[in-house]
Amino acid sequence: MPSPAAPALNPAERLLNLVIALVNTNAAMTKQQVRTAVAGYSDAPSDEAFERMFERDKDMLRALGIPVVTVGTGGHTDELGYRIDQDAYALPPIDLTPAELGVLSLAAQFWQDKTLQTDINRAMVKLRAAGAGDPSADALAGLAPSVRAVGDAYGPLMEAIEARRAVTFSYRAAYNGAVLTRHVEPWRIAARDGGWYLMCFDRDRQAPRVFRMSRIESRVRITGPTDAYEIPDFETDVMLGKAHGEVRQAVVAVRPERAGALRARAKPVPDGEREAYNGRLPRPAGGADGGADDRADDRAGARAGWDILEVPYRSLSGMAAEAAGYGAALVVLEPQAVREETLRRLTAAAALGSGPETGSTAGTQAEATRG
Repeated sequence: MPSPAAPALNPAERLLNLVIALVNTNAAMTKQQVRTAVAGYSDAPSDEAFERMFERDKDMLRALGIPVVTVGTGGHTDELGYRIDQDAYALPPIDLTPAELGVLSLAAQFWQDKTLQTDINRAMVKLRAAGAGDPSADALAGLAPSVRAVGDAYGPLMEAIEARRAVTFSYRAAYNGAVLTRHVEPWRIAARDGGWYLMCFDRDRQAPRVFRMSRIESRVRITGPTDAYEIPDFETDVMLGKAHGEVRQAVVAVRPERAGALRARAKPVPDGEREAYNGRLPRPAGGADGGADDRADDRAGARAGWDILEVPYRSLSGMAAEAAGYGAALVVLEPQAVREETLRRLTAAAALGSGPETGSTAGTQAEATRG
């Protein structure tokens, strides 16, 4: 019984094998030598298929900045050989200042995702071993951005973008939670507001679309031929801005000198409009619950204990997540949808047994919601 054929080599592995071979050749390698000696090229079913594969791989390496040069092999033939110009390919000695290494360390923390973490950590160890200094004392310490893990979809999508091949996946819609199969031509991946987004052309809707990668429910399957479409020129910020929707305003009550990052983009509610919110603020701790005079005293105390601000936002879930993160220092007053989502998040956190402070925070938000 004949043994089963070995699976075809991954294109990335074949490219790496070609780089290793062309770097280590004494003079140059002919096409025939590449076909017989470099793993992955013997899979070509014909001479024509090998020619296309080899030419495409050479173009890919050159596009990546790897200087593959063509040279004569000498002797009595006109056959050409190929090698990598090591003088042009080799990196100069790396001499980073502690500040520069600090910036790289900060960028590395941005990529703390299981897909890339091993390679990033190995690279940082090598840089530190080169004597570039310890970034721990750099002024950038503690400024690491907060971005959610990119997930398993990243690798297949990047491969599809590189090869310009279509993909399919199951996606959970944000507006109703329905899970549908999407058929798209991926264009670009970008991080915004703590999440990762795929910009693409949706074949079913016949229009450009943006998908949040954390809502991809299934394995991403690459389908169709290579070079099946062209990636158009477009502005990432413009496309993501349209996907996030129009800018809306939330009204929040914030304790004095708290929530500095939110205050940086907020503005105070005009005095003439503030009175409408005073009765909806949480009562001061220990306040009375008696007659009209007591309630008036409570409102006066509330006015003294809160700043009422208007905050622009695009994503309901993003605004609610930010508001919940400030705990008892912030209360959402409107819109109702943001208040309810913030309360849901705080209540879920309290149910996990986070402690009495979380529970009291959810109670504070709930009291404001009843207003």
